[in-house]
Amino acid sequence: MADTLEPIAPGLWTDGAEPQLIGGRRADGEIVFPMPDGDAAEGVEPVALSRTGTLWSWTRQDFRPKTPPYEGPEEFEPFLLGYVELPGEVIVETRIVDATLEELELGMPMELAIVPFDGSRSTFAFRPENSA
Repeated sequence: MADTLEPIAPGLWTDGAEPQLIGGRRADGEIVFPMPDGDAAEGVEPVALSRTGTLWSWTRQDFRPKTPPYEGPEEFEPFLLGYVELPGEVIVETRIVDATLEELELGMPMELAIVPFDGSRSTFAFRPENSA
């Protein structure tokens, strides 16, 4: 279902059966995510990032974030939020799905997932590998 929903923002991930986040490689070799746009994109080359990484840090968001910038559904449900390290690339801030707080472990293998966000749009998240 998530693959039929409009992405929350353009250019965050590639199309296809196995989407990849799109980062940017700066002239000095540093990789950033998301890919910068406008003037900040000058000299930055788009690069498809790894679909897998390891859990670097995490928490649970128990309260509705301030609006703006939060644009989620009015009915707020707590969610997991973490940082996933894509080896040799970048550390990505992300939602974590298909797991509970108690199941998460430092360094556990994670994989990219495209998930529904608000009923009409999709977003990216990471989940424990092999949990689909």
